[in-house]
Amino acid sequence: MFGNYLIGLREGLEASLVVCILIAYLVKTGRRDALRPIWTGIGVAVGVALAFGAGLEFGSQELTFEAQELLGGSLSVVAVVLVTWMVFWMRRTARHLRAELHGRLDEALRMGTGALVATAFLAVGREGLETALFVWASVRASSDGTYAPLTGVLLGLLTAVLLGWLFYRGALRIDLARFFTWTGGMLVVVAAGVLAYGVHDLQEARFLGGLADKAFDVSATIPPDSWYGTLLKGVFNFQPNPTVLQVTVWALYLVPTLALFLAPIGSGPSVRVKKQKATDEKAEAEANAGTA
Repeated sequence: MFGNYLIGLREGLEASLVVCILIAYLVKTGRRDALRPIWTGIGVAVGVALAFGAGLEFGSQELTFEAQELLGGSLSVVAVVLVTWMVFWMRRTARHLRAELHGRLDEALRMGTGALVATAFLAVGREGLETALFVWASVRASSDGTYAPLTGVLLGLLTAVLLGWLFYRGALRIDLARFFTWTGGMLVVVAAGVLAYGVHDLQEARFLGGLADKAFDVSATIPPDSWYGTLLKGVFNFQPNPTVLQVTVWALYLVPTLALFLAPIGSGPSVRVKKQKATDEKAEAEANAGTA
């Protein structure tokens, strides 16, 4: 459940911060007339993400067992690729996310209502589709016949919405770079488990071989239905009897990815980001002087 809570918290907070930054910028610059198209784009993005998730869940139920395993395994791999790209991208841009979004919003304001809707839709929609896919893959991997995995995701999303609201109201200060570094590292560990589970699905679909080649079997020591077995499965997608291929893929993904993710970032903000940040600071100073 913790792993799914982390997914909901991390993905939901990204979307919440994007929404807060867009809304706060429009309010601060006196462009409340642009709030309606922004909320429209956000609503459409959320609807598309929910429809995508529902399509994955209910559409896969009509398939044969092998087709379900092939679809689930393939989408698990895709989800891990997207999430890996996302955590690296967010770690690099977290410090400058506000300036980048402000730049896009300024361009959209000059272009009109349609551009505002599209900007909000793209900014939130990407997060929504990634969240829907990874949540579906993770819940499927950690499902134990109860609603605990889905409950964890929902609790994480609700926490993210609350934190986003506090952030908007100024009641909460978040070191985004540090937050996304820590949660990103934990999410890489969760993604490794999802990837291993996806490989197992592909083996059960007979797309990959080696299903009978077990790396080890500790089912007697760590029963899957024990509290600690359930905890390990919920947090790390631990499987007591993985195949050799699962363990190999898990290690080949986790070790280098985590090492690269935790390595120091050498490059600073781009010239465009620096220029936009200076523009934002100037506009804020002028607004404060006008209200003084």
